[in-house]
Amino acid sequence: MLRDTINDDVKAAMKSGDARRRDALRLLTAALKQKEVDERKTLAEPDVVAVIEKMIKQRRDSISQFKQGGREDLAQNEEYEIAVLEKYMPAAMSDDEIDAAIAAAIAETGAKAPADMGKVMGPLKGKLAGRADMSKVSARVKQKLAG
Repeated sequence: MLRDTINDDVKAAMKSGDARRRDALRLLTAALKQKEVDERKTLAEPDVVAVIEKMIKQRRDSISQFKQGGREDLAQNEEYEIAVLEKYMPAAMSDDEIDAAIAAAIAETGAKAPADMGKVMGPLKGKLAGRADMSKVSARVKQKLAG
């Protein structure tokens, strides 16, 4: 399971003395534990991926803010944490695979206009979560439904 792999990697980072990696992984395990406490359940694999995806998105937002503020040192730290977190994400889908999934979802739902975007995004979120940037998928769906 992914959770076991993360815990094993924390231990390995501690043994090797890699403090940056250890700290990044500890942030991840803390977020996972917090999610379990909040929801009062043990997280399944998709839930773990969702937490990791959220953490990556937060770091990307922080990077842009740090760069605007002239704090390259903090931006580099966030980039390092993203690199550590991305190791636990499922393989990313290619553009062609994403386009095929969008076309299939549009056909399944019978969506014809931008107003039908919610109908399309619902099924896509389940299929593509963790494997594609959902903001980019949303933009593509909007483009296909508009044109």
